[in-house]
Amino acid sequence: MILKDDFYTITELTGEEHAVRATLELNPEHRIFKGHFPGQPVVPGICMIQIIKEILQTVTTKSLMLKQSDHIKFLSVIDPAADQQVQADVQYSCKEKDEWIVAATLRCGERICFKLKAVFVLFLFPD
Repeated sequence: MILKDDFYTITELTGEEHAVRATLELNPEHRIFKGHFPGQPVVPGICMIQIIKEILQTVTTKSLMLKQSDHIKFLSVIDPAADQQVQADVQYSCKEKDEWIVAATLRCGERICFKLKAVFVLFLFPD
């Protein structure tokens, strides 16, 4: 995992078949925030996508990569100083050929910050 246990930690993970809810605690001192943006840190959009991917990998125990997404919405900034706790909701299903269909949100309190609908596939390491 690239960001887990450094950029954020999972403090609670609950789920049922094909759905998981994770409570995340952001690390406001992480080096990413020194450049994104100095004096006004916000969670980069690519980090939001990576967080969803890492949660999905945690619950499926599969190494995955993003194949496609035609629905990525950044609705509100996540300020790591003000929004240290983030809720992630991930719904997923596996189709043929190990394709994982995902719908996910990140929220801070009642405020939805990010929505994603995507397809992830198994990441096969080259020989």
